[in-house]
Amino acid sequence: MAKRLLVAYGLWVLGGPLGLHHIYLGRDSHALLWMLTLGGFGGGWLWDFWHLPGWVAAANGTGVPGDRGRTVPALSPLRLAGQVMVGIYFGLVAALGLPWVPALLAQPLAVGLGVQLVSSVGDQTAEAPSILAAAFLASLLFQGRALAVLPTSLAASIAAQRHRRYKPCGMPRPRLAGRLYHLGLACLAFAAPLACRGVFGAVGVLGTLSALLRAATELLLLPLRASWLLAEVLGFAGGSPAREHGASFEPSSRSERQQRAYEVLGLPAGSSTEDVHRSYRELVKVWHPDHNRHRAEEAERRFIELQEAYEELAGPRR
Repeated sequence: MAKRLLVAYGLWVLGGPLGLHHIYLGRDSHALLWMLTLGGFGGGWLWDFWHLPGWVAAANGTGVPGDRGRTVPALSPLRLAGQVMVGIYFGLVAALGLPWVPALLAQPLAVGLGVQLVSSVGDQTAEAPSILAAAFLASLLFQGRALAVLPTSLAASIAAQRHRRYKPCGMPRPRLAGRLYHLGLACLAFAAPLACRGVFGAVGVLGTLSALLRAATELLLLPLRASWLLAEVLGFAGGSPAREHGASFEPSSRSERQQRAYEVLGLPAGSSTEDVHRSYRELVKVWHPDHNRHRAEEAERRFIELQEAYEELAGPRR
């Protein structure tokens, strides 16, 4: 179907930074580049305004460039500058979105893909293996440092210019649904690492804000806690707020000690003082260490338990 210039300009106005006019004209590489850079960082979208008539004519088969008969396209300083810039951009995105991937792997791969994408814009392309080989070699020479993205992109761009060529003519074009599917996958692969990094960063910021909020709350409650502690020391309060829960169990722990003391003396709970004295005197004679030299350790342990039980029951009454 013939492409209309008016439709191309309408798509340029409505979705130019997203490359809608390039999708309409079948320039998928150019459209993907515009999607990932928002119209060539804005400037490329404005530049497209002057080239739309020629691209529409080329899409309709009436404006094929005269130099297409050459085996190698002419050197383009503008394309070279775009390759270097986009290569640096892709390398920085990889460093931000993939910090867990070794720099010697992520950086040259991202730079090489960025340079290859610019090389494939329009009717030209380049040999991807040569571009990636130059990117990996330059990155290896600079040990994957953050500043290595510039020489890596420059080396990959030079390799792309040395191996530039025209795309073959007459290739069947996929359907629109298939083209949009591949463009969506490419955008997802580019944006997913950045999205994950953004989510993790947001979670970290929320955790930091929560910690700061708790610290501010503790700081505001510090005078109240200090006043309560001072009142406790001076005897005006029964305990600090932090120990109210423990203080509520103090009677039950004392009751448990008394119950244990009755069991040690062999008496039922609530026995009289006379029963406590009598049982204590009898058991002390039985378990006195001097009378149990053959089992001294057990006798000493039982003797100490009897003393503690007697003090627990008879001490307060005395």
